Amino acid sequence: MQAEVPMTIAAKLVAPRQRHLKWRALDGLELALMVLCGILLFSFCTTVTFDIVTRTIGAPWLWLQEVTSTLFIYAIFFGTAVATRRNDHLYLTAIAEALEGRARLVVEIIIRLVVLGVAISFIYFGYLNFLRGFSSFRMPSMTPIASLYAAIPICGVLVALFTLEQIVNGLKNGFDHKEPEIMPINVADSAGRRE
Repeated sequence: MQAEVPMTIAAKLVAPRQRHLKWRALDGLELALMVLCGILLFSFCTTVTFDIVTRTIGAPWLWLQEVTSTLFIYAIFFGTAVATRRNDHLYLTAIAEALEGRARLVVEIIIRLVVLGVAISFIYFGYLNFLRGFSSFRMPSMTPIASLYAAIPICGVLVALFTLEQIVNGLKNGFDHKEPEIMPINVADSAGRRE
């Protein structure tokens, strides 16, 4: 009988897929983004619930809509960044995975160069919007709308970093690697019961 090694939270949240395209130094950033996305999603759901309840009882908290939209926007942009690292989003993987050799290398690089172009656009135009956002204010708090726009260039920087990571490692190690088998976790085993 093989002894099972308990998985840490970090091991569960940092995707083991396509390890050959990742630098271990960025695993902490992926973990932090995953935790942050979880917190943002939970907070978003909580503020929506409070907004519904306070409106239903006739005493709405108007500032909740501002908080809810901020949480939603940051969750989207940070989620996009972490999905880029995990190759869960923004990629035409079906096309690339159907190819082999040099053709696959070319398609993988082209896909990532397109994503890098989008990331650079996020950085540039997001930063311009961020600067312009100091002249517009959100109601009722009068917070500059730049507080929302800040998520766009941050996302762009993260997506560019993760895309460059994949391009460098793909050129070095190749894009086509057999993925390790991931054993399903038996819920009964993780609760301490054996079959």
